[in-house]
Amino acid sequence: MTRTILITGTSSGYGKATAELFLDRGWNVVATMRRPDPALFAAPSDRLTILPLDVTNAGSIGRAIAGGIAAFGAIDVLVNNAGIGMASVVEATPDSVTREVFETNTFGVFATCRAVIPQMRRQGSGTIINVTSSVTLGVMPLVAVYAASKCAVEGFTESLSYELDPFGIRARLVEPGYAPTTSFTANAGPRMQGMIPADYAAFAQSCFERMARYPTPYCTEAEVAEAVFAAATEEGGRIRYPAGPDSRLLADLRWTTSEEHYLATMRAMFAPSRA
Repeated sequence: MTRTILITGTSSGYGKATAELFLDRGWNVVATMRRPDPALFAAPSDRLTILPLDVTNAGSIGRAIAGGIAAFGAIDVLVNNAGIGMASVVEATPDSVTREVFETNTFGVFATCRAVIPQMRRQGSGTIINVTSSVTLGVMPLVAVYAASKCAVEGFTESLSYELDPFGIRARLVEPGYAPTTSFTANAGPRMQGMIPADYAAFAQSCFERMARYPTPYCTEAEVAEAVFAAATEEGGRIRYPAGPDSRLLADLRWTTSEEHYLATMRAMFAPSRA
């Protein structure tokens, strides 16, 4: 029987690449986005349905899940990919912007999981894949709010994995590395206006110069899509799937070395020295 995956945030980037990969491999795909555009995909398919979904709106989430079930009979895999990025200085980040980031990156994930779990529980199977970031493995400067929104999802997902295991449902994480050319990163620009004040300008400039000399190749959309496919299809109890060379490097650094070595390496890679 053909399996069905519902993916949030498929208008571009990782979400679109993931939808295309699963279509190519014979899955039914429910591709969701805030403003549906059938022209985004190369050709129509009887295994593809495109639906509106705003992860900050409970009604929109419920309608998209119901629409996916109506189209294909069930949802076997949910991928929470929709997200927004941001670099900022904490003291200059308004509460309204912090809440906006958390509404999409964190609370939106909670809401879509909560909406799909009853159907998966009734069918006795399913996989939930939450896309976070390599910043959950190695946090860089100027991303405190963004990192917090993603680290919350990491803790949520690991706890959820234990909670859902008795019902045959897996909860997993895909952790993409740094990819500055994605539209996800580009869309952060307007949100960041005025949030790196003059007192931090030299520090920020040094950080950005270091990021331009990133220590590994950048993560690609194809690598993320492949990591999602592995998380959707592999058996066993694995939860975390780093995607991209830097994410794998940071995972190894975080999980196999001492705290002292980890922090010294991170400072050498990303954090400018004190004046």
